[in-house]
Amino acid sequence: MSSHGSVRRSMKRGPSTAKKSGNENGNGNISNSKPASPPPSQSSVGGQRTVKKLKLSKALTIPEGTIVSDACRRMAARRVDAVLLTDANALLSGIVTDKDIATRVIADGLRPDQTIVSKIMTRNPIFVTSDSLAIEALQKMVQGKFRHLPVVENGEVIAILDITKCLYDAISRMEKAAEQGSAIAAAVEGVERQWGSNFSAPLPFIETLREKMFKPSLSTIIADNTKVAIVLPSDPVYVAARKMRELRCNSVIIVTGNKIQGILTYCSCLHGLS
Repeated sequence: MSSHGSVRRSMKRGPSTAKKSGNENGNGNISNSKPASPPPSQSSVGGQRTVKKLKLSKALTIPEGTIVSDACRRMAARRVDAVLLTDANALLSGIVTDKDIATRVIADGLRPDQTIVSKIMTRNPIFVTSDSLAIEALQKMVQGKFRHLPVVENGEVIAILDITKCLYDAISRMEKAAEQGSAIAAAVEGVERQWGSNFSAPLPFIETLREKMFKPSLSTIIADNTKVAIVLPSDPVYVAARKMRELRCNSVIIVTGNKIQGILTYCSCLHGLS
């Protein structure tokens, strides 16, 4: 996850003493004055869904002095792939993900039981508010090439948003739209059957409409130059972690000859250390 600007949020319960200033482009600094009154709570803005409407996950927070092996155990126990870190004043100081553990600890040969999480964390992570638009949160993660965003409400970090939540919401809305258009698709197929192969004039129109009505195949979203990380079952885990880092991929395929034996992901690395 990329670091953008400085964000300081109180992680304590009770009245907040933090205030957000500036904007949410990763350059929002937080002062120690009383927070301004938030706008009225809404689940949508102008008909668009907000972050609070999504299924948010409660943030797992640990002190930044925690060792990596302990952090892995807590993340595995909570079944999460990211943890927020706090400093001595209980203020948000960074974030660590399963990817960080794989590429900054395992790949570099560091000892998890001797490395503290502050050594590998991404400092001052960008954030969103609970009233931010869900599509804006998704755009932040896509543009920043990271998967997690702390969610802030009334000056406190209340949850963590995973990119899969935004994608699931977007896909669900697309599926509903597709269901509404299923009648049109059925009508098009009926007309095509009636016209038969001897009546070719409308075919370009039908094919264009068909492409717009049905979802794309994997071949349309996988780049021609996509590189696949492959390792052998006998390779050390740090070799697999290095390949994931070098090829900027989230997993490696374990192969013996031409037969796939399994797959190793960042999450697998995390659970291996827990």
